[in-house]
Amino acid sequence: MKVSEKDTFSVPKERVILHCDMNNFYASVECMLNPDLRDKAVAVCGSVEERHGIVLAKNYKAKAFGVSTGEAIWQAKMKCPNLTIVEPHYEQYMKFSKLAREIYSRYTDQIEPYGMDECWLDVTGSSMMGTGFEIADEIRRTIKFELGLTISAGVSFNKIFAKLGSDLKKPDAITCIEKETFRERIWDLPASDMLGVGRATEKALSSYGIRTIGQLAAAPDCLMQSRFGKNGLALKRYANGEDRSPVMRSDYVSPVKSIGHGTTTLQDLENDAEVWAVMLELVQDIGTKLRTHKKKAQGIAISIRNNELYSKEWQQKFGMPTQSPTHLAKTAFELFQKSYNWQHPIRSVTVRAIYLVDEDSPYQYDFFTDVRTLEKRERLDQAIESIRARFGKNAVRNGILLANSKMTSEREVELIMPSGMLG
Repeated sequence: MKVSEKDTFSVPKERVILHCDMNNFYASVECMLNPDLRDKAVAVCGSVEERHGIVLAKNYKAKAFGVSTGEAIWQAKMKCPNLTIVEPHYEQYMKFSKLAREIYSRYTDQIEPYGMDECWLDVTGSSMMGTGFEIADEIRRTIKFELGLTISAGVSFNKIFAKLGSDLKKPDAITCIEKETFRERIWDLPASDMLGVGRATEKALSSYGIRTIGQLAAAPDCLMQSRFGKNGLALKRYANGEDRSPVMRSDYVSPVKSIGHGTTTLQDLENDAEVWAVMLELVQDIGTKLRTHKKKAQGIAISIRNNELYSKEWQQKFGMPTQSPTHLAKTAFELFQKSYNWQHPIRSVTVRAIYLVDEDSPYQYDFFTDVRTLEKRERLDQAIESIRARFGKNAVRNGILLANSKMTSEREVELIMPSGMLG
């Protein structure tokens, strides 16, 4: 059968997706900026004084001693007594992250960040610059030459496998996973190697005898749907190479899905009053963020970590959308009192506003809603926001917060947005 020119152009072009991952990013930046660190085992760690004393990143010399991300500093030093501890310099990490993305932009405008140190690139339309491998290799060499850092890159026909490829060989390496051979290449790998299979999902899959990517690809649809819902069917599609999620353009702004603040306290919280003070402090900026993004919350989620480092999250919907910090705090605290049993003191607390809607979305109040009281509260919140915007966020505070000594000086801020990945 003769193929016409029209038929040729109607055939969709195979995508070429890169995933670029900057190796040991925080530690690599510190070692690059301070040459005295390059021959030492280095770990970038949070503040011990504010109880963020965990390993945030480590270089390969520290990794060789078994130092791992997320463990306490004292544990890391037991493994590596000569470990050099460096405090994080986030402004430098942001700077080098931006410089790396400027290099990526020389090859495509479809650049989707996945954290500060990772990006997907769609270079399907950049074939005049070379194959996917050639472009990835040129990016790798350019980042090493211009920034003094190394990356690992995965090259594939979708985002899931590109990410998997960048994880397979580190540091300073490129791995290609091709459509024709991906089954032989990756189906024997653990299912947990694939993006979307976290520890809880891995454990659940293992209970059904699903331990490899190939076994996940062959799992019955009925099992995956009944046990994991639509996300289970999505994971099966990904294992079969059927991920079609796009790489977003570099100027794409994801819609905000939730806004949360969390803190690890200077001392363990031991009673409800201390938790209330922390929650009241955390929600102050949530209201500001909701107004900034012109959103209202229809629910609240709280996450509690006890001093045994065990975490649990609960969430609850509201009767009506709100931006009020007071309402957020009261509902979060009521949820806490209903859910937490105080078997252990509390180490950290996170509060998130969830189920966000546009602030001008129409809403039908029920017959018993005191609309006048709501309007007064909104006017009060707006007045407080105006004062804080003009004179600083501590210009107006709840009196109880002035006596709370267990709060850290800086709160961890979390503005949660979807990556456009798993939808």
